[in-house]
Amino acid sequence: MFTITADWMSFVIVGLATLFLVGELLVNAKGIFSILGIGFITIYFSSFLEPGMFVIMIIIYFVGIMLMIIDGKIVNDGTLAVIGLVCMIASVGFAAPNWTAGLYAVIGVLIGGVMSFAFLKVFKKRQMWTKITLFDQLTDEAGYSSINQSHKELVGKTGKTTTDMRPIGTVLIDDREYSAITQGKWIERNTEIKITEVDGTRILVQEIRRQSAE
Repeated sequence: MFTITADWMSFVIVGLATLFLVGELLVNAKGIFSILGIGFITIYFSSFLEPGMFVIMIIIYFVGIMLMIIDGKIVNDGTLAVIGLVCMIASVGFAAPNWTAGLYAVIGVLIGGVMSFAFLKVFKKRQMWTKITLFDQLTDEAGYSSINQSHKELVGKTGKTTTDMRPIGTVLIDDREYSAITQGKWIERNTEIKITEVDGTRILVQEIRRQSAE
């Protein structure tokens, strides 16, 4: 079986593993990317670890992948995705035989993850990631023209949140619910808000803070 014999090879093997595994999450590659990714990451861990530690570290690595999937399908705020990335980095870093190989492996995770987004230009994007963005494709056929215009009229209006904003959520304005986003802040449910900006179907809100009486 192929084994890693030089520190720099950690960067190549882990980078390719992360490239294909994260790529499998982003696009519909029909499982081909996952097979390649599992193959590369298995080579990395098996080159340095005994069977017991091999199982532990590869579980931690794939827990990181699963957290990214959960974030993409359910949570959609990036928190679990960040925790998943930390798990992946920790697993490859601690599995390395020395600091140099570990650093190469960590860089491989980061660059492989970033480079995987290039697959979006070639392959069909998975539907699980469509929830993350509030940007819709505006077409007359889809009936968005009038909606877009009505959204512009919301600027300056006040209402309240009907879900927690993390930072994306739902707000109630004039007895109608809209998807909205904050300026990176979390706002709890049933909090008074004001619409500060509308860009297409992207509605930006901020919390209304009441000043206490003197």
